[in-house]
Amino acid sequence: MSIYHRFLTLSMCLVAMMFSATSQGQNLQAVQIYTDNQLLELIKENKHLSQVVLDECQLTQDIEARAVKAHMPSYQFLWGDMLAYGVCIKKDVELGLHFMHESANQGLPEALEQLGRYYHVGKFMQPDTGKAIVYLKAASSMNNLKAQMRLAKIYNQGQGSPLDFPELYSQLHHAVTDDKKIHKQIANLLSGLASKMPEHVIARAKNSQY
Repeated sequence: MSIYHRFLTLSMCLVAMMFSATSQGQNLQAVQIYTDNQLLELIKENKHLSQVVLDECQLTQDIEARAVKAHMPSYQFLWGDMLAYGVCIKKDVELGLHFMHESANQGLPEALEQLGRYYHVGKFMQPDTGKAIVYLKAASSMNNLKAQMRLAKIYNQGQGSPLDFPELYSQLHHAVTDDKKIHKQIANLLSGLASKMPEHVIARAKNSQY
């Protein structure tokens, strides 16, 4: 093969490589960081980790910055979950729990509920019903239905203070859901709580907003 033909072949190969790289670059689209409201909705639907994976982990540095530097509770929660489960980053359960607590300390209901659940079932830590109740009560007061239902189960199992039963009964009595299965579960939980209280206390709880 002559030098000319070798040069022509090499040139054609370079053009093909450049075209391929350009095409790939066009297919790779940058993912925009989530707004706080968008992230909160993902967290409420328990889709926050799967969304990070769907976005091919492109937002890892942005998420870390908003959690570590900006101290945004929703991003602290997300970063904590990513660390605890090793999603897009190296798994570090202890550090993950630290950021979950940071989020809970700022009053994020989902973080309070999750920590209460973890203490209740012993996820990542030893079971501690007392601590579980503290976190679940805080989340329940912010109308977190998952926390209210778990707290009712704990109370119906003989745990907790009877002084707290009317407040939780009121919260569940006024809870709103269009899920028939959850609606039935709430009815059963209310029935269990009602069996532990006098009729006049139940009546007052139904008419009160805590």
